[in-house]
Amino acid sequence: MADLDQATQTELEAAAFRTLIKHLRDNPEVQNIDLMNLADFCRNCLSKWYRAAAEEKGVELDYEDVRELIYGMPYSEWKSKYQTEATPEQLAKMQEKKGH
Repeated sequence: MADLDQATQTELEAAAFRTLIKHLRDNPEVQNIDLMNLADFCRNCLSKWYRAAAEEKGVELDYEDVRELIYGMPYSEWKSKYQTEATPEQLAKMQEKKGH
């Protein structure tokens, strides 16, 4: 990767990020709690990281606007359409992870 100039690397990273966002939008059955339990991040984390990156550049973005960018719709709409009640197993795994 040493051959890549910074602009090309940034373009490739941006393309990979857009693909990740599209994948998450195309698979709304994947619950945020499952992402947190498996990978220690979720759609909300991506929203927070995006907003933090903007703030580092001096750009102020509204958190709900950023979540809409990540979810592809307002979060409240996504939540009512796709979010399911967490199972006892999911909640137990989340608590176990917090304990470590």
